[in-house]
Order: sequence, then C-alpha cells, then structure tokens
Amino acid sequence: MVLHTDNVGQSWDAGEPSWTSADAILYALGVGAGAGEPAFTTENTGGVTQLTLPTFPVVLNGKRGGDLADRIGGFDHSKLLHGEQSVSLYSTIPPAGTVCATASLEGVYDKGQDALVRLKSSLVDISSGALLAEVRTGLFLRGAGGFGGPRGDNMSWRQPDRPPDHVVEYRTSPEQALLYRLSGDRNPLHSDPAYAAKAGFDRPILHGLCTFGFTGRALLHTLCESDPTGFGSMSVRFASPVLPGQTLEVLIWVISEDQAVFQTRVGTSVVLDRGTFTRRPR
Repeated sequence: MVLHTDNVGQSWDAGEPSWTSADAILYALGVGAGAGEPAFTTENTGGVTQLTLPTFPVVLNGKRGGDLADRIGGFDHSKLLHGEQSVSLYSTIPPAGTVCATASLEGVYDKGQDALVRLKSSLVDISSGALLAEVRTGLFLRGAGGFGGPRGDNMSWRQPDRPPDHVVEYRTSPEQALLYRLSGDRNPLHSDPAYAAKAGFDRPILHGLCTFGFTGRALLHTLCESDPTGFGSMSVRFASPVLPGQTLEVLIWVISEDQAVFQTRVGTSVVLDRGTFTRRPR
C-alpha cells in the first residue's frame, strides 16, 4: 500500500448536501429517539418547535471528492476500520437546509503495523455563510503502517477514579441497523447476514455512527437539558461492535461546568472509548 502523505493539508469541494425535516426526523428515529422526544421526531406537534439532533451532521459529510483512494492512496477496503469520530457545533442545525461541504486531509500517521488517516468536513450554511459544524473522522488502515511517517498525537484522556455522575441506558431494537441505514450508510455489513458472516460476525452489526448518535442523545438530554444550543462537541474512539437489540449504557463523568468525559458500554465491554464532551460557549 502506498499512501499519499504529500496530500496532507489539501482541501476539496465535497458538494452541497441538502436535507429536509423528514430527513432530520428519520435520523432521530434511527438513533433511538421516540415518542418522548417530539421536538426531534415530529414536525407538527402543537406548541413544539422541530429541532435537529446535534449529531446529525455526521450524515452530512458530503462526498469526499471522488474515490477516497485518490486522496490517501491505494489500500485494501476490507482492512479499513472506522476508528475515531467527532462533531463540533458552531450553530444550531436547522430542521431543513443546504450546506456547502469542504473536505480536507488532516493527517496520515504511521502507527507501526497500521496507519491512521484523519479527515475533516466543514459544513457552511449556504444561505447565511455561517459555519454550522465540523466533522472529523479517523480511519485505521490495517497493514498500511511502517512507512516512516509521524505517529501523531494521542488524545489525552483519563477515566476519573470515581463512579460516574450519570448513567443512561438505551436499548437498541433488533431492527435498529435497518432503520439507521436509511440515513445514508447502506453498507451490507449492517443488513446482509451472509456479508456479515464473511466479515466474521454471526449477524449484521450496528453502525458505529448509530451508537455515536445514541450516545449523543444521552449527552444532550443529561448535560444540555435537551437543548441543542448547549451542545458544543463530542468525540469518541470506536472500541468494539454492537449488535442490534443490545442495551447501551452511557457512563458520564462531569469534569467542569462545560466539560465531561464518557464511555459507552454493552455489559462489561466498552464500545465507545475516550469520550469527551464540551458545552457550546454561552
């Protein structure tokens, strides 16, 4: 595998993703929102203004500018793992709109046997010109390391030596992946039993970004009083897969008025690790 490390720092037009109020609702349902969250799941409830979940921008990344291999080099797609994810909000995401998406290659790092590629998408409201969100994605390429590049900084994170301040449980449904995939990720790993078996799973697994969205809901309702204007950023490292129907447990430690750290677990297994959360400046 030859990685294009000389492309680091380059940016490119990633299109103009649009969404409707129905898209925002479908995403909310896909990450477990229900009847108790009418602001996120309906557009016509009396006295309730429709809102958009703060993690919704992860499905608005837009195209990355042709084949990803053109940007980062040749690699075996079967050895690609979604390793990291973050979203930073600079404004409240409207229930419907269009953004101008700009993608960039932030870094290609040599992790020894493997490589880590970090990408960023900046989403600018096309009508106002305001930056709405930045979405960062870390991709591990198994077997692509050893090229002598920089290792990159490890995200500083420590689990507090005390019980969590909040624990939120959400049970996913057996059909959760089938619903979430309608927001754009049609990878058969999450829907086709035969394809999942070839990848070494007994049955299709849940999208990592679906678990990310469930966890974002827990942070929103617990730390922001369900108000998206208070949601600043969240970042995670994907640790292990989730099966549809399993129960997610989000453990939250409050560090300060504006910061928290968290993990998401299934039983004793950590599925989202090194979680950080910040409130948006008032």
